[in-house]
Formats: sequence, structure tokens, C-alpha cells
Amino acid sequence: MTATIQRPGPAANSAIQVGIAANWRQFTLLVLLNAFVGAMVGLERTVLPLLAQREFGIASVSAALSFIVTFGVIKAATNLVAGRLSDHWGRKRVLVVGWLFALPVPLLIIGAPSWSWVVAANVLLGVNQGLAWSTTVIMKIDLVGPARRGLAMGLNEFAGYIAVAGAALGSGLLAEHYGLRPVPFYLGLGVAALGLALSLLLVRDTTAHAALESAPRPPDGAVSSASLTPGLRTLVAMGSWRDPALGTASQVGLVNNLNDGLAWGLFPLFFARGGLALDKIALLAFAYPATWGLAQLATGALSDRWGRRRLIVWGMLLQGAALFAIASTSGMGPWLAGAVGLGLGTAMVYPTLLAVVADVAQPAWRGTAVGIYRLWRDLGYAVGAGTAGVLADRFGMPTAISVVAVLTVVSGLAAAVRLPETRPA
Repeated sequence: MTATIQRPGPAANSAIQVGIAANWRQFTLLVLLNAFVGAMVGLERTVLPLLAQREFGIASVSAALSFIVTFGVIKAATNLVAGRLSDHWGRKRVLVVGWLFALPVPLLIIGAPSWSWVVAANVLLGVNQGLAWSTTVIMKIDLVGPARRGLAMGLNEFAGYIAVAGAALGSGLLAEHYGLRPVPFYLGLGVAALGLALSLLLVRDTTAHAALESAPRPPDGAVSSASLTPGLRTLVAMGSWRDPALGTASQVGLVNNLNDGLAWGLFPLFFARGGLALDKIALLAFAYPATWGLAQLATGALSDRWGRRRLIVWGMLLQGAALFAIASTSGMGPWLAGAVGLGLGTAMVYPTLLAVVADVAQPAWRGTAVGIYRLWRDLGYAVGAGTAGVLADRFGMPTAISVVAVLTVVSGLAAAVRLPETRPA
């Protein structure tokens, strides 16, 4: 899709175009920036759960996973703020502020004298992720227009989660040779500084691109979008339960990130208890998000051709099967196969849910709609880590993983019943 709008005033003869090809420089820059955002959180995925037990002596699984609970709650709330601010304050400003919150995170973890410092660092990381990741999503949706949303979200999430995987592997290998800190977190200092510099100097705001999409009605198959901007309370109700598409996307997104919270916090401890060395744990921590990231190059584009609904339903069922496989087997080979299956299922769901929200939301309140969806989705981190920790302490880690697998299957079946197809005709 390519469309133009004339800028008012002195620049009236210049045109704003919508589409990946017309905006490839800014689009590519935003993909790169989202990789930096992913790298910030990937640095923690292998190291922090082990740091909790080995350096701070935290024996309780639920206590060790407290940093993920804090991260999830803060990120979820910040997503809503980011979406609302981006609609009223501009996208670029929100992105820059997000990177400012990232700068202290590695320093706090490196110098932490107690576990509470690590939890505090994850408060700042949650703000960074909520502001920066949400804004790069919204800006890409602005740039590409309605025809290639699935592809755009696939590229966005590909970059983010390939970086998560690479940082998880890299930090784990560094920790194997140099210790759990400080060396693995030096990478975070460079990533945060570079992300801030690029956002300040090279990123351009995309609010005017969103103005091109001024159609007063949603695409065929979408439901209950308003032509005028609803109030925040109405939008929260639509995004949480009232609208079948938006409400189902929020439900599935929450359960999907519940799985990711489980994988982030519990898997390193589960694999370590199974006798794996740190380098093998790092490889498993890499395999899941790497598969997820790579496969999104295909699944995002496929959702533009096949539709959103089938990928979401089957992706959740595949995730549930993979979790059952991990819980019921042992050894590097079976666990690696389960991690790959979990990554494939997540890839089918992740960019497709964002495309559903973009299909239904009108441009004037798109940022808020994305923020509400990401509010519910990232609460899954807190729910997943908290639930997994309590269940693991009481019943053991395999039971905790199995319970989450059941919830995932139920979520997929509920989506099969309620989720309408929203792909633009």
C-alpha cells in the first residue's frame, strides 16, 4: 500500500507515504532499535535466576522469580501509559524517555549488595521495555499501513526476540567464563547508550503517517470499532472484554506471556536441577526465543495471507503440547525439542495478535489500543512467574510447568470459540 498526505505550511509540497518500501530507512532503524530493546531483557534470562540462588542465597523459587513479577507489573502498566502518551505527546518523545530508563539498569545489577537492588533494576527495565518496545510497535504500524501489518509485526518481533536469544546465550557464555557478574552486564551499558543515541539523532516521529488512515469504519470482519475516539474507560473495556477481537487478543496475549515468564524464570532452575551445565542452560535459553524470533519472519506474513485466527488458535495448542513435553522428559535432546516447539507456537501467536489489534483499532486511538493489549499481555510475566514459583515450591517444577500447559490449551480453545477473523479483505 502507498498513500500520500500533504504537510501543511512551508512543507506543503512534500508528501508522507505509507508502506514498507516508501519508509524502509526509518522502518529498518526501528527494527534495529527493537533488537536493542530485546537485548536489554535478554541479558537477564540466563543469569538472573541463577544469580538469585548462587550469590544471594535465595532458596525459594517464588522469591527467586520476584524480579520477573516486578518487571511484568511495571511493564504492563507502562505499556498503557506509552500508548496513551504516543497518541497525545508523539511517538519519538516516548521512545527517547524509554531509553533514559534503561541506562541505570546494568549498573544497579553490577553493584547490587542485596536482591532488592536487582528487583529495583527490574522496575526501571520494565519502564524501558514498556515505553520503548510499545513505541517501536506503534511506529511500525504507522509506517506500513493496513496491507502489511502482519509482516511488519513479524519483522519487529523477529528483531526483538532474536536479540533476546542472542543476549541470553552471550550472557550465559560470559558467565560461564567470567562469573555471573559484572562482565555479562557490560553489554547492557553499550546497548542502552547506543539505543538512546540512535533514538535522539535519527528517529523521526510517525504520528503524521497515522493520519493517512482516516477511514471511519473497521475492515470487514472486525467488530465494534468507533469512528470517533472513545474515552479511556471505554477503550479499556473494549480491549479487556467487550470487543470479541480485542478482548480475546488480550486474553491470549496474557497466557502467551505467562508461558514466557515461566520459561524466563523457571526453566534455568529446572534445567540446572536436571544436571545441565551453565553453557547448556544458555543454549536452551537461546533456542526458545531464537526459534520464536526467526519463525516470525514467516508467521507474520502468513497471517496477512491466511488470516489471523487459525495461527493464533493452533499456536496456543502447540505451545501447550511443548510445555507438556518439557515437563515430562529429561535430558538435553528432549528439552531442546520442547524449547523449539514452544518457540514455533509462540511465533504463530505473537505478531498475529498485534496485527489483530492494528486491524480493529482506528488510527486516532491506535496507540492506546496497543497499550491496553500490551498491558494485559505483559501482566502474563507477573502471573506466570508468580504462579510458577508458588506451584514449584509446593508441588515441584514439573507440576508447575504442566499446570501452565493446561492453561495454554484452554486459552487456545477459548480463542477458537470467540475470536473473529480481522484480516483486511
